Amino acid sequence: MKKVFITKLLAAILAGTMLLSLTACRGSQEGQKMGQGQQTEQETEKSVQSKNLMEGYSPIDENGYINIIGCEYNPDLVQAQITDFSVRLFQNSSKEGENTLISPTSVLAALAMTANGAKNQTLTQMEEVFGLNVEQLNSYLLYYMQGLPNEEKYKLSMANSIWFTDDERFTVNQDFLKTNGDYYQAGIYRSAFDKSTLDDINRWVEQNTDGMIRNILDEIPEEAVMYLINTLAFEAEWLDTYEENQVREGVFTTEDGTKQKAEMMYSDESLYIEDEQATGFIKYYNGKKYAFAALLPNEGVTVSEYVAGLSGEKVRSLLENPKEIHVNAAIPQFETEYDVIMNDVLIKMGMTDAFSKDNADFTGLGSSTVGNIFIGRVIHKTFITVGPLGTKAGAATVVEVTPESAPFHEEEETVYLDRPFVYMLIDCENNQPFFMGTCMSVEAECGLE
Repeated sequence: MKKVFITKLLAAILAGTMLLSLTACRGSQEGQKMGQGQQTEQETEKSVQSKNLMEGYSPIDENGYINIIGCEYNPDLVQAQITDFSVRLFQNSSKEGENTLISPTSVLAALAMTANGAKNQTLTQMEEVFGLNVEQLNSYLLYYMQGLPNEEKYKLSMANSIWFTDDERFTVNQDFLKTNGDYYQAGIYRSAFDKSTLDDINRWVEQNTDGMIRNILDEIPEEAVMYLINTLAFEAEWLDTYEENQVREGVFTTEDGTKQKAEMMYSDESLYIEDEQATGFIKYYNGKKYAFAALLPNEGVTVSEYVAGLSGEKVRSLLENPKEIHVNAAIPQFETEYDVIMNDVLIKMGMTDAFSKDNADFTGLGSSTVGNIFIGRVIHKTFITVGPLGTKAGAATVVEVTPESAPFHEEEETVYLDRPFVYMLIDCENNQPFFMGTCMSVEAECGLE
């Protein structure tokens, strides 16, 4: 079990850029077999009125291969850097005393697509925040999308799209669109950016999150010229679902001492995790491809204090080295919706020029006669529900681009999540948290049933 979460990246993908015409990395061309049974844009967008300009296009040839230009990097290092980015984003997004839920994977994918149009200092800052260069991200995220395990009782799906205005004031860079079509299999839409576009974008997001994320946009500002969107949808049954007698009414105590009624789900688990400030456990979903990980800060340690002390290295160590002992576990049944404008978070992390109308350099994305192009908003919205049968979670990230005018052992532990805790949804094969959250309340905000 200690190595269950160790990366299983194939040697053949050791990290290549996968765009046919990209020559930034060293190495010779190879072929890589892509995953089968992908859901096409046509299947997911039947009620979207805007035309997908990439419909029928695929970077995959008739034999199911895509050309790779090999790029030399260490896949373990890439995953470590992505975990580090995830933790830093989580730390900067968490709000004291409030339920928080973000999908670092969704945010990273949307920003990586955008970074394909960034140049000079703007690109440098974005890559410093990511901890990786854009070529590495392109390659890794394509591999990640193609390798997501999906079966009847568990699935994680990712979709991407780019929407740009048909106004003559804006000229899109075709190479930018092709790069994102190749790596992110992004649907490309030229549209009027009117009410019908607003409806289409919201409908596209809702469809690609299985109805969990609705109305991601409340308006399309007059100055907006492009939206780059990523969605994630997760649904899985527990490996061992809870029987009726395992779900009992209990009490959840918030950090200010408030007592809340909670439906507590009790179980015996076998993977115990701990550090100097918290104890927790890992609970598998069906198929053992995904898992729920929870960390309960010790008495006297607030969730904010614990989150502030996390690091990517610590998270990876916890997930890679659980102790195989008997854990008496309890999880409250909860539901959380969360949305945030991430501009300030990303600026704080060092991505300053991208949001500056004066300093942003997105000349690789396109040009506008109105003024310099910069990021107007990064909108992030998430949802999760955790119950006796399993978990369902969704996320959407929108980057809005505007021009200037805008086995049990004898040892035993008990971890009852009956007070505020940190949790993650984990991709076990890549040892990667794709959702990270804090549960501070199970009543008003968590939607106790």
